[in-house]
Amino acid sequence: MVHPTAIVHPNAKIARGVDIGPYCVVGENVSIAAGTSLQAHVVVNGWTEIGENCEIFPFATIGAASQDRKYHGERAFTKIGNNTIVREYVSIQRATGEDQVTAVGSDCLLLAYTHIAHNCILGDYVTMSNLAQLAGHVEVGDYATIGGQAGVHQFTRIGRYAMIGGASKISKDVPPFFLVEGNPAEPYGLNSVGLRRAGFSIEERNEIKKFYKILYNPKMNVSQATEAMKAEASSDPGREIIAFLEAPSQRGILK
Repeated sequence: MVHPTAIVHPNAKIARGVDIGPYCVVGENVSIAAGTSLQAHVVVNGWTEIGENCEIFPFATIGAASQDRKYHGERAFTKIGNNTIVREYVSIQRATGEDQVTAVGSDCLLLAYTHIAHNCILGDYVTMSNLAQLAGHVEVGDYATIGGQAGVHQFTRIGRYAMIGGASKISKDVPPFFLVEGNPAEPYGLNSVGLRRAGFSIEERNEIKKFYKILYNPKMNVSQATEAMKAEASSDPGREIIAFLEAPSQRGILK
């Protein structure tokens, strides 16, 4: 299922059932799994792996050379999981550093004009709305949502089920389950709708809410808040927040 106007390198690994539409370009070191569709004018190059049943819309670019000044053509990878949708003009760039990876998980939804820079790691079920932009080395947890026109500073971490409001500037780590918005971004409570939809119990949501209040108590710094949480943690989400706060960070916690 390769359109006659498409250019596919003979060494590319294309599984049965892949649909490559008009004017697409697929490079030598590209691997595309079964059921994936490149609609039209899609460019996939570099050392790139795309999983099963993905849908790549027109003018998306995947695996292009990193825009990092430190990148000098070394072998570096771009990987996309299964069932991910990549809409028009999305750009996902290969990593910087020998054998390093830019990775997008499975079942993600990347809307038009979103950008994922070098060495970013996205979990599963991540949603990025139109024009959301990730600088290099950003980590995004499963089920996180990043609103339209939001910009995320390099080396920032975004926890699971976090919600980033549209047009926000994110320059500090966003803990899991919380809602932040603004320029500069500020915390606005829990991602309550997302947590209810995901089936978090009332007890879990109550503990997340308690930990939110502890973290953003103006009388406590992050270390003090973390110790206070440890004394009260009784659920997996609560312990996940603590682990996030204790993990290495180059940007610090949004406070």
